[in-house]
Amino acid sequence: MGYIPRGALENLKKYSYKGVDKSLVSKYVLNPFWTWFVTLWPLSVAPNTITLLGLCIVLVNFVTLLLHDPAYLAEKGGVFVPSWVYLSCSIGLFLYQSFDAIDGKQARRTGMAGPLGEMFDHGCDAMNTTLEVILASQALNLGRSWWTVASQVATLANFYLTTWEEYHTGQLYLAEFSGPVEGILLICGIFAISGVYGPSFWDTGIMTFLRLSSVPVANQLPDLPLNDSFMVFAAFAVCFNVYSSYNNVRRAMRAAGKPTVQPLRLLLPFVLSVAIQVFWLSHPRYDDSAIINSALFVPFLCAWGLQFAHQVGRMILAHVTNSPFPWWDWMWVWSFVCAIDANLPLIASRPPVIQTSEANTTAVVYLTLAISFIAYGRFCALVINDITNFMGIACFTVRKKDKDGVWQDTVPDAKKKL
Repeated sequence: MGYIPRGALENLKKYSYKGVDKSLVSKYVLNPFWTWFVTLWPLSVAPNTITLLGLCIVLVNFVTLLLHDPAYLAEKGGVFVPSWVYLSCSIGLFLYQSFDAIDGKQARRTGMAGPLGEMFDHGCDAMNTTLEVILASQALNLGRSWWTVASQVATLANFYLTTWEEYHTGQLYLAEFSGPVEGILLICGIFAISGVYGPSFWDTGIMTFLRLSSVPVANQLPDLPLNDSFMVFAAFAVCFNVYSSYNNVRRAMRAAGKPTVQPLRLLLPFVLSVAIQVFWLSHPRYDDSAIINSALFVPFLCAWGLQFAHQVGRMILAHVTNSPFPWWDWMWVWSFVCAIDANLPLIASRPPVIQTSEANTTAVVYLTLAISFIAYGRFCALVINDITNFMGIACFTVRKKDKDGVWQDTVPDAKKKL
């Protein structure tokens, strides 16, 4: 059958999406808008088509930014991106959020709800995560910096935690303040402010911005720039999400009569994958040829993001097929070898074997990007092929196979509950 064993495919028929959204913004503001917005789409449009269109909008934002700042220097590097680019990123991210929210509603309208939509939705979200880190970090005037790396780690950690939590509880939990709702709106606001005032606005000290520099007690606190302060806030958000996610998992494990500590071991694959990437990035070459100080920084982050998408994609697949949790990803071997090679001066007091020059390092990073893209693309193609063939559905059209195996256009009831 391809990528998924037949026994696991049988579990697809038992899968049903379950979610809990405690966000007041989602309930009273966004959901009424989404319920109206989905009615603008013809019933002939497949839910996955809407999801893909949302990702394409973000990709356009990403390409537009790199066309104006290909070296990813931001304003602190002397590059001034037109304000409309940031404003378009704000609009694009809001549209992505809206498209991502209504694809499930469209699935229920068209009778196409199922595990394929769950896989496709989360797969696009995983890729969008890294793209938005790159876009938002540039808008915050962070550019090539360890703060951008920290933002990548924090954002991927939140996504991994959500997927890990859903695997163990069977439900997608969105708290009162969650990344897919309030987090996205916050980043939309960052883009809008950067469009009006420029990214250098975020270099303003927080005490200066709040006009507390002259207050006796407050002036003893560090005047941390707003962009750095945002990163500190993100770190606290990750800690809160770890606590919240584990509480949900612990309750689910107790209710099922299973050990409550064992799931924590399944966080180790993420820690290992991050350690490998950071180890490679922190190799002891601090001149302009170092990855973090060069134009290779963005392709490195993109390769990292694709490897992460492959990792969480397998986690989501394990969830919808009720299969064992994926502990291992072969792409780690490639990145680990590259990290060891780059750090040979530190490990063995000898120069790298492969990454001996800027040209060789460039070739290795872009080769890593290509391999990561091919590996994730292969995963997506094989999984989509397996699920559509087994379930008798199409991915990008509203069609199903009848009992004789003939494709039929569905005629859904437009009045179905959204």
